[in-house]
Amino acid sequence: MSQPSKPLPDGHYAQAAEPGPIEPIHTAADGLLAGLIEIPVQGGLMPAYRAAPATPGPHPLVIVVQEIFGVHEHIEDVVRRFAQLGYLAMAPALYFRLGDPAQANSIDQLMQNFVYKTPDAQVLSDLDATLAWADQHHPADAARPVGITGFCWGGRITWLYVAHQPRITAGVAWYGRLEGKTSEITPSQPADVVSELKAPVLGLYGGQDTGIPLDTIERMQAALGQAGKGSEIHVYPDAPHAFFADYRPSYRPAEARDGWERLLAWFRRHGVKP
Repeated sequence: MSQPSKPLPDGHYAQAAEPGPIEPIHTAADGLLAGLIEIPVQGGLMPAYRAAPATPGPHPLVIVVQEIFGVHEHIEDVVRRFAQLGYLAMAPALYFRLGDPAQANSIDQLMQNFVYKTPDAQVLSDLDATLAWADQHHPADAARPVGITGFCWGGRITWLYVAHQPRITAGVAWYGRLEGKTSEITPSQPADVVSELKAPVLGLYGGQDTGIPLDTIERMQAALGQAGKGSEIHVYPDAPHAFFADYRPSYRPAEARDGWERLLAWFRRHGVKP
């Protein structure tokens, strides 16, 4: 096994991501308790980027699940965005046992060396440990609201984790795969666990996403409606995959802003609010 490594330093982006044409959003850490922490998990200490208001809590928790590229500057910035709004936010480095995916130089390398070697069960356990760390180090009453959101690879994990963890209050999944082949390390896809969702999930998807066909989104919408648990999907007809990623060519500012506002409204609606 590769030597575990920590996420990239502040201001660094994943090497395999083609840079976008505009300056990415930068959220200051002023007034925040922000930086790397370590969470005990099976196999070692998992790095995570944590940010919270420096003022006393308790604060509602939002777990931010990384893209395929890992915990790099974009994900850390999202964590700070939540913290500046009054949340305790945490982004665990879920590939840490295999090294740092942000250092990989191609998508193929990411898939072969990280995605295909990371079991869903391990990821769900690591997210459980993240929740436990927050309870221990940022104490709150047992009713603390807990939200989860994730992007791309993390969008898929968001659906799975809401089906797994009964303490989640609400989730928002950004353009995560919904259907696909299953295997020993990926025994279920989000479409398979609709009936098991323990909290409402908002899905945010692009109608021009070549990796997530529109018919799979439509089937998921129908299944969610039939399940009747309050989950929804919103589709941006002209948006590609990764339309929220402000550091990439796929970034679509209008859809990204609207999606962020929908996320915050969804969390408020379901009680995940400062």
